[in-house]
Amino acid sequence: MKMNDVTKQHRNLIAGEWVEGADVNENRNPANTDEIVGLYARASKDDAKRAIAAARAAFPAWSKSGPQQRHDLLKKVSDTIAARADELGELLAREEGKTFAEAKGEVMRASQVFGFFSGEALRQTGDAIDSVRPGVEVMVQREALGVIGLITPWNFPIAIPAWKIAPALAFGNCVVIKPADLTPGCAWALAEIIHEAGAPEGVFNLVMGRGSEVGAEILDSPEVDAVSFTGSVETGRMVARTCVAQMKKVQLEMGGKNPLVVLDDADLDTAVNCALNGAFFSTGQRCTASSRLIVTAGIHDRFVEALTEKLRALKVGDPMDSAVHIGPVVDEGQLEQNRRYVKIGQEEGATLVCGGEVIEGDTPGHFMTPALFTGTTNEMRINREEIFGPVATVIKVADYDEALRVANDTDFGLSAGICTTNLGHAAHFRRHAEAGMIMVNLPTAGVDYHTPFGGRKGSSYGPREQGQYAREFYTTVKTSYIQA
Repeated sequence: MKMNDVTKQHRNLIAGEWVEGADVNENRNPANTDEIVGLYARASKDDAKRAIAAARAAFPAWSKSGPQQRHDLLKKVSDTIAARADELGELLAREEGKTFAEAKGEVMRASQVFGFFSGEALRQTGDAIDSVRPGVEVMVQREALGVIGLITPWNFPIAIPAWKIAPALAFGNCVVIKPADLTPGCAWALAEIIHEAGAPEGVFNLVMGRGSEVGAEILDSPEVDAVSFTGSVETGRMVARTCVAQMKKVQLEMGGKNPLVVLDDADLDTAVNCALNGAFFSTGQRCTASSRLIVTAGIHDRFVEALTEKLRALKVGDPMDSAVHIGPVVDEGQLEQNRRYVKIGQEEGATLVCGGEVIEGDTPGHFMTPALFTGTTNEMRINREEIFGPVATVIKVADYDEALRVANDTDFGLSAGICTTNLGHAAHFRRHAEAGMIMVNLPTAGVDYHTPFGGRKGSSYGPREQGQYAREFYTTVKTSYIQA
């Protein structure tokens, strides 16, 4: 594997040039805080303005470029990511804390996303319609929006940038992306790949830095036509207010408090494995994580016993160690938040069955054992608020009807799962669960790259991401009337 040069300052990409920032961000390994993963330039508001201006200048030519040019660029990016999967996977594991296996899987997902949208660049859609007026023809076609501002989170530092960048470029838009200040490394590596693949000057711009400066400029600039944001609910609402006030198109992916319902007739091993994967893998740092395990009375005790046994067998530690199942929490702030919620759960009267302990590794890092609460009610804060860590709760219910009611009793609606061998209950849940994505006998976390991603309520706002549905956000519709 190629190691990142920690002495090199990784610069911002503006108008096809690598540009120094206002200051430098030390990107540290959460599994070994003594290790600097790399030095990354932080852009200023003026840098962001220049990037937006470069994207605006590049838009006329890029939006009118042929689909073959856009296909070729995205396909080359896809192939390069796949060829560098080990190297990029190591970088991701070192800066975000996922196990290497999970990190490499995320890298390959980014490659697949670019590959998919390289095909979408060639798949022109539209309609030719006869007018109700004789001799008039109607054509409906999709066109690029313009300059797209992308603001991405730290928990999927290469996959989420990929599934925003790829459709934006595929449909003829120009991009200004601000990745999370906590994990700039993967976004920088992706920018390098896009640049070296031949993206024309200004078509793709990377401005790393703080949301209060770079993010604010992207939101406030009248030269940005649309913003796609993934992050917290609080920030997402601010993004929406700012964009709507300027009549900008906006797409938000925010939090989740996802239920996994386990019915009496469920296969126990399937249910336990779904809960284990969905709630605790990736250190629970997924908006689709199964944070509420809603279990009917007949299987409750067996489920808790089996899940607890599995949890205690998990190894927490260095994500580059192949024997490790769960890596570190991303930083000290997230670790403190997890600890605070463990304390809140205990104060609310829930029973901490296992985990929730901060542990020391072989190196100084942010390590926490996965926590499982039982004896909880859906009114507790630990069941209402997104924790975003390896913490899950069990809510005991009488039957399917109560399970469905509790599952839907939340301000969020991203993903919902059910474990059952009853086809009737599975079909009813698919129909009546108030979430954007439904999983039957599968973890709530884990989606395909060619299908729509998104939720309801406080989880999502605007058109869906990924798959063919991404076209809804990254294009606008034009209707033409022609008199023969």
